[in-house]
Amino acid sequence: MNTVIDDVDYGPLAQLLGKWRGVRGTDQALQPEGEERTAFLDELEFSTSGAACNADEQHLVAVRYHHIVRKKDNGLIFHDQIGHWIYEPSTGLVMHSLTIPRGVCVLAGGSIAQQDGKTTFTVSASSGSKAFGIVQSPFMLDNAVTKAFKMSLIVDADEMSYTETTQLHIYGKDFDHVDESRLQRLTYELD
Repeated sequence: MNTVIDDVDYGPLAQLLGKWRGVRGTDQALQPEGEERTAFLDELEFSTSGAACNADEQHLVAVRYHHIVRKKDNGLIFHDQIGHWIYEPSTGLVMHSLTIPRGVCVLAGGSIAQQDGKTTFTVSASSGSKAFGIVQSPFMLDNAVTKAFKMSLIVDADEMSYTETTQLHIYGKDFDHVDESRLQRLTYELD
């Protein structure tokens, strides 16, 4: 795969580009009356964001994305997320920034591993971390505080899968909110 687009080498991030669709996702969440598993459909679209340089010392490349998740039984959107995947070629560091319209933002960091044609992006963040942390609105801090976030995203040609675990303190107890999905690339778009 050619990773150079408009004179920018996106390295392993180039594998993410395009439109993806999943039809077998599951969301495990806590409700006041107990745990709930929801089947979902999801759409992910990644596009080039370009190169960035910090203080003439750190050189990064990024792709931006938009992730929409719909309940499988009625098609209603119950999760909308935007952000970037950012890569530092000199160190191999990968970062994932995300924002959801519930008043939560995350900057997670980690690594990329490549084996047998598959690429695995692994990132994490925790509340209170100075480097890779979580920022939340006052309401969320009082009612559904996010304590930690981790994600593993695997790309194998035109197939993608992810597992995302958000550690929450909600309804008076700690709970691991887990989302998992498998997606197929519909189109490969450079921007």
